[in-house]
Amino acid sequence: MRRAISGAWGTGAIYDHGAQLVEWTPDGQAGVLFVSRLARFAPGIAIRGGVPIVLPWFGAGVTGDRTPAHGFARLATWELVDAATAGGTEARVSYALASLAPMLRAEFEVRLGTGLRLMLAVTNTGEQPLQFEEALHTYLAVGDATRIRLTGLDGAEYLDQAAPGGLVRDRQHGEVTIAGEVDRIYDSASTVTVIDPAWQRTIEVSKRGSASTIVWNPWSEKAAALADFGDDEWRGMVCVESGNVRDAAVTLVPGQRHTLDVLISVRAAVC
Repeated sequence: MRRAISGAWGTGAIYDHGAQLVEWTPDGQAGVLFVSRLARFAPGIAIRGGVPIVLPWFGAGVTGDRTPAHGFARLATWELVDAATAGGTEARVSYALASLAPMLRAEFEVRLGTGLRLMLAVTNTGEQPLQFEEALHTYLAVGDATRIRLTGLDGAEYLDQAAPGGLVRDRQHGEVTIAGEVDRIYDSASTVTVIDPAWQRTIEVSKRGSASTIVWNPWSEKAAALADFGDDEWRGMVCVESGNVRDAAVTLVPGQRHTLDVLISVRAAVC
C-alpha cells in the first residue's frame, strides 16, 4: 500500500512494502529522493529508489553467499504502527517487522518536515548473540551526477567494489566525484555533504549509530544492465547510504537494542 503524506512542510510517500520511503519534497524544492521511472512495485520485488532498508545483511553478506541481495527487509510487508501524516510542521510514520528472523525485531520511524529523519532500531529478541549488517540505502536526486562533489570523506579508508580485477582497499583524497562507476564502502561515521551545482543546492547526510558510509552510482554500463533502471538515469542520482556493514557489522546480546539514526537536510546554495 502506498501512503501519501503532506503538510505545510511539503509532500512525501511511503510504501508498506519494505517500509520504503519513495518521496520527500520540501516546500519550494525539487524532490530530494530519486526513484527510477522503471521501478517495479510488486510483492517480492525491491523498489529501485527512495530509501530501501538493507537488513539483516548487505549485498551477499559477510560470507558472500546470502540471498536475497541486501536481505529480506526491503522485500517484506511491514506493519504500520502509527501515522500522523497530515498538517503541521512535521509528519511521522512508524513501522515494525517482527517476522524477519526468529531473534530479530526491527522498527523504522520516518519524520518528514523541512528535514528528513530516519531511525532504524533493531532488537535482539532471542537467547543468543545476534550479528547483522544494516543500511539505509538512500537514493538522492541530483541535477547532474558528473558535476556533483561529496565532502566529508577526505582521509577515510574504503573498500572499492568497482575496482578492475576485484575488491581493493584505498583511501579517499579530497572530495568524491563521479567520473565512472562508484561503489565504495567507506569506514566513516562523518557527515557527508552533496554539493549539486546543477540544482544550486546542497544535501547534508548526518548520522548516529553508523560506522559505514556507502557511495554508489552505476554509471552508464551498469545502468544499462539493470532492468529496473533507465539507461540514462545514473546522471540524476547518487546513493549516500548510512549503515554498519562488513567489519562494522553490529553484534547484540539478548535484549540489546541498536538504533541507526540519519538526518538529511537540504539547503539552497551557490555551488
